[in-house]
Amino acid sequence: MINGPSRRALFAGTFAGLALPAATSAGAPASAESSISRGTLPERPNILLVLADDLGWGEIGSNGQRSIRTPNLDRLAAEGVKFATAYSGAPLCAPSRCALLTGLHAGHGTVRENPEGGPQHALTDADLTFAELLRLAGYRTACIGKWGFGPEEPDHVSHPNARGFDEFYGYIGHKHAHQYFPTYLWHNGKKVQLSGKSYAPHLFRERAVEFINDDSDKPFLLYFATNLPHAPSVIPGDAGPYESRPWSAPNRRHAAQVARLDTDVAALIRALRDAGVAERTLVLFTSDNGPHHEKGVTPELFNSNGPFRGDKRDVYEGGIRIPMIAWSPGLRHRVVRQPVAFWDVLPTLADLAEVPVPARIDGLSFRGLLTGGSAPKHDHLVWNRPRKAQAIRRGRWKAVRFNPHIAGAGPHGRIELYDLGTDPYERHDLAQARPELARQLLARLDRSIGPDPRLPYGLRTEVTGDQVVVTLHNGSAEPWRDVRLSLDGERDARARKVASVAPGMAISVGFPVPSGRITARADFRAAGRKQVFRHAHRALTPG
Repeated sequence: MINGPSRRALFAGTFAGLALPAATSAGAPASAESSISRGTLPERPNILLVLADDLGWGEIGSNGQRSIRTPNLDRLAAEGVKFATAYSGAPLCAPSRCALLTGLHAGHGTVRENPEGGPQHALTDADLTFAELLRLAGYRTACIGKWGFGPEEPDHVSHPNARGFDEFYGYIGHKHAHQYFPTYLWHNGKKVQLSGKSYAPHLFRERAVEFINDDSDKPFLLYFATNLPHAPSVIPGDAGPYESRPWSAPNRRHAAQVARLDTDVAALIRALRDAGVAERTLVLFTSDNGPHHEKGVTPELFNSNGPFRGDKRDVYEGGIRIPMIAWSPGLRHRVVRQPVAFWDVLPTLADLAEVPVPARIDGLSFRGLLTGGSAPKHDHLVWNRPRKAQAIRRGRWKAVRFNPHIAGAGPHGRIELYDLGTDPYERHDLAQARPELARQLLARLDRSIGPDPRLPYGLRTEVTGDQVVVTLHNGSAEPWRDVRLSLDGERDARARKVASVAPGMAISVGFPVPSGRITARADFRAAGRKQVFRHAHRALTPG
């Protein structure tokens, strides 16, 4: 059992020795750094995606924070790509994470609201996550930390192992992640009993370092979804350097949580460097929504949402504007002002991994923005809280609609309109002055909300009697050519070939059930590239 630090001296020690070195951008030896062409990314890079929980836009130093020190995140922002106009998938946890994982905004995604007085929402077999995409293309994948979708059932289709992650360690459900000293965590399909004395973020950091150090020649995707700095404000021992500040205990410990998050990121960067893979890795850091004001924390004290109005649960900018930083030794520092959103992450990762991007998703790849080029722009962005509030941004204009009796709205609800070009802080409601513009925006918003529009995508297997049926679904927008289906490693299983599989179509082939592990393989060409998809039969997913 790994125990987190429990003494003030040990807590303070997490602030020493982990900061990124000033001499080199990744802390790697100069010889390794000198071979990297600046302003570029490696082919099929490793991906380290760090997702903070309820970290406000203004809670890191590079966005103006002055009360809490975040030197490691600030260094990443100073050396990498800082997204000045990045948006979460929703102003609260579950729908935001669904948008991040699936490339759909909360008007189309499976999970559109947090559990409130009912069962935990779950992903389904229809959901395609970025982990499933990258695993098809040969990446080893891990989710460490907070998954956020129930139920707590090892064989459920919403379980991380069923949604593309080879390795899972952490919390499955939403409420369980509120326990910083849990009595159990999940490791793949098994509950791991704990003493209740181990600090979960420390366990997550240790497991993530182990995953990075795994001796494998495959590229990796590590989704590090910490629960810091979500309420309650729990930290081992006292609040370290913030213990003497004249703040309430929850605020002191909240500051310590943010600082702990900063040093955890530094530890992961150090692990990349020590493993010799930093130059082949893209780090993407962000948060799932705006800052919380729960269990005694007062975000006003820290200016947690920066200059923006609102915080967690609000569809105002403060609830959905989040920090986002991309870092890799080959990138040049730049500030990107083009709006990007969580649903852009899946197509961006697919683009980086050279995998055909799924069709009919809401996201657009921002890969070009990472290296100083261009990227497609959204016509509009949508946020949807069913039965509560909605928002749409189109260019400089943003419309907000509240349901009746929500956020002070009357029996007929309330509509607001803001010009973010001149009023980014949403102080001047122009709905009465521009009613036709507000109506047009809300009509576009209504057209953007509906059922899941995606096409089935990927490689699937089903064992029926003495056959394993392998099915390849082309869920992209282009034909897949020279398609060859087979069972990997089975010399006696004769491959089947077709000239082309059109978008929205599928090909299925039956093979005799082999002895041992079943791994389907599809070879084809898409967009001029050779593709190889592999899929291990789900019944043999690690348990």
